[in-house]
Amino acid sequence: MIQFLLNQELRSEHALDPNLTVLEYLREHLGKPGTKEGCASGDCGACTVVVGELATGADGQEHLRYRSLNSCLTFVSSLHGKQLISVEGLKHQGKLHSVQQAMVDCHGSQCGFCTPGFVMSLFALQKNSDAPDLHQAQEALAGNLCRCTGYRPILAAAEQACCQAQPDQFDTAQAQTIARLKAIAPTETGELNSGDKRCLVPLTVADLADLYGSHPEARLLAGGTDLALEVTQLHKTLPVMIYVGNVAEMKRVDTFEDRLEIGAATALTDCYEALSREYPDFGELLHRFASLQIRNQGTLGGNIGNASPIGDSPPLLIALGAQIVLRRGQATRTLALEDYFIDYRITARQDSEFIEKIIVPRANLAWAFRAYKVSKRLDDDISAVCAAFNLRIDNGVVAEARIAFGGMAAIPKRALACETALLGKPFSMATIERACQALAEDFTPLSDFRASKEYRLLGAQNLLRKYFIELQTPHIETRVTAYV
Repeated sequence: MIQFLLNQELRSEHALDPNLTVLEYLREHLGKPGTKEGCASGDCGACTVVVGELATGADGQEHLRYRSLNSCLTFVSSLHGKQLISVEGLKHQGKLHSVQQAMVDCHGSQCGFCTPGFVMSLFALQKNSDAPDLHQAQEALAGNLCRCTGYRPILAAAEQACCQAQPDQFDTAQAQTIARLKAIAPTETGELNSGDKRCLVPLTVADLADLYGSHPEARLLAGGTDLALEVTQLHKTLPVMIYVGNVAEMKRVDTFEDRLEIGAATALTDCYEALSREYPDFGELLHRFASLQIRNQGTLGGNIGNASPIGDSPPLLIALGAQIVLRRGQATRTLALEDYFIDYRITARQDSEFIEKIIVPRANLAWAFRAYKVSKRLDDDISAVCAAFNLRIDNGVVAEARIAFGGMAAIPKRALACETALLGKPFSMATIERACQALAEDFTPLSDFRASKEYRLLGAQNLLRKYFIELQTPHIETRVTAYV
């Protein structure tokens, strides 16, 4: 059985189909049609809901943390022990919530189909920001698409809703909600079981390892932003899933003198502070890693584990010399991330083995790290090419080099010929040009709807030139740039 709060109503579920998304659950099982299905792939934001969880603040006090999610990519099992807030829950005692009223006052709705998703993103923004600036509002709304308004009135609604916010029913009930979430906090492995399909929800790494050992055929579910597409887009059935999002040990970011250790189930939003503090370019790239809804849900381990050749984090992590800790049962092994990827969607992971954590070296001022993303649009888009450069230059000579690309091969991959062309050579434009030619030895990219093979190779070469120019003129800040 799983338990969660729907708005303020306690829900207990056991026999639901684990392949059921929150979007379908709201609309088809509960008759709450306010949440809309636009794309069923996490692109449009019409299905946005907000999930509240218990969190501990810097002051050591417990509070509620609200985050926007795409309900079309969220399986119901991930709600275990949390609070789900749908658009129907905002209106209170016959009065519109302040974010809804702001959309009315600022004429932020026309056809209205996208409006509930915008309202829920604004609600999350209001809860997480006292007085957000334009950039914060744009980031919060970047995952919501509107074909009618041109966004200006919606941004005006964001300003009104957040800068003139008044306490609402969620603030009034906060202490009660915290108490209710504590009361339903999971104490043992939960399960959804429809007879022929099941999803298990362990609470510890040890339990996860045992369950995965007993069910090696199971699909591991973390954020689900990739796995759920198999259900919503490819119409597959997933007979057995194990949800890792309630394993607290895998949702931590620990800082040591020489490294960061990031639990594989840590949401990308939670990775941001640590990674951006060490590597500003990593932080900039995470701002462009899909939408806020996806970053709130997707995990660093999942982005690695699905072995996509166009995943944004692996090239950066490879260039930084990151490692992963793989676990099976009680046994663990540590593997350089670059050795994890073998071929297209094929990895070194063994049966019943899972990524427990990612180890990232801390920043070293002797190295110059930069990252760049080339995509058709600035926000919420998949890379055509993702590049990461990490060089150590001593007295004008390249002493060490780690260069990695995504989108250039069947796997995220180091550019070894390019590195060889740089090593031991003066860090000059002549050396860079030779290294650019070596990139043609490293990669034979494919053409697809994102970019031609010629565009990808030339783009990769130009990014290396860009890296050189930026290091020569550090006042130029044009990193993580999109090329249209």
